[in-house]
Amino acid sequence: MVNDPHQAQKRYWRNIQRKRPTDIVVPRQGQESVWDYPRPPAVEPVAARLQVWFAGILLADTVHGLRVIETSSPPVYYFPQEDVHVDFLTQMVHTTLCKWKGVATYWNVSVRGRRQEAVGWSYAEPEPGFERLKRHFAFYSGITDTCYVGTEQVQPQPGDYYGGWITSNIVGPFKGLPGTQLW
Repeated sequence: MVNDPHQAQKRYWRNIQRKRPTDIVVPRQGQESVWDYPRPPAVEPVAARLQVWFAGILLADTVHGLRVIETSSPPVYYFPQEDVHVDFLTQMVHTTLCKWKGVATYWNVSVRGRRQEAVGWSYAEPEPGFERLKRHFAFYSGITDTCYVGTEQVQPQPGDYYGGWITSNIVGPFKGLPGTQLW
């Protein structure tokens, strides 16, 4: 019997397919389903203006943003460093590892006497395929004051770990709630 390495990969993807939820929302015209997003993730440019507000300060503002899209999660938006008030950020010791993007460094924010730990993250040396994320920052919309894609205020992705931004044109269900870790 010949050991075919592609068989293991095929079995893996069949198992992943079995873990898909049964209540996937069918997107209407102008909407995107997170279940149509790729795995591994992809990096795309964003045409819309992106904003992050914290303590009455426009912490990040860009028309040159990127987004990472990945199966089961709302997009994560990234701001070029030059469009972020990095003077309000301090680097944390805490890091995490994403098998696709690499080692993430986390950042605290302090503005007008208000402080928030782990408000966002960045990749100093992203893995191949994600090099465009270098010198970019992503922010958790649930722990800032408000975040916008265009003129729409976003909703945070459920769960403490995930940093996706939900807008009206994105449909799920979304990874992050209890019982969704295998999606």
